[in-house]
Amino acid sequence: MKIALIWAMAENRTIGRDKTLPWRLPNELKYFSETTRGFPVVMGRRTFESMHSKPLADRHNVVVSSQDLATKDHDFVVARSLDEAFTLAKQSTEPSPEKCFVIGGRHIYVEAMRHADLLYMTEVHAQIEGDVFFPKFDLTQFEKVSTASYDADEEHAYAYSTSVLRRIRKPTRGAS
Repeated sequence: MKIALIWAMAENRTIGRDKTLPWRLPNELKYFSETTRGFPVVMGRRTFESMHSKPLADRHNVVVSSQDLATKDHDFVVARSLDEAFTLAKQSTEPSPEKCFVIGGRHIYVEAMRHADLLYMTEVHAQIEGDVFFPKFDLTQFEKVSTASYDADEEHAYAYSTSVLRRIRKPTRGAS
């Protein structure tokens, strides 16, 4: 199973503010939804809570947390570690899914980057204030497979671009 990270970040690496996305980009959210639909998604507890503890529909949701999580919906499982999360994601469908998506937050991205085979990166073309930032990583370990650009308009406050990158070089021991 391939490990894919998917995220949107501003030019200054902002990915969140006050437990939410600091922009409104409906087509980018649609891209996220269509890209991850049908695949397992792995997220940290804070990301799950930012979604009002509601699992994403049409996906097997795996939440990494050292805490027990309770909700009336049971469309998710809790893993105590990222490795356990990947095992649970792999077991989520028959046959084994071709990939799973890591969808946040920052600490999960830091840990998952060394496992990443694919990156689905949206760059919001603006400097946006925030309190959560995407971690720096070695872009030379990846090659760009595709890219698309979108202009700002009446529904999208900012221009943005999406890129898919594939790992070409494994990280050295201890690097992220």
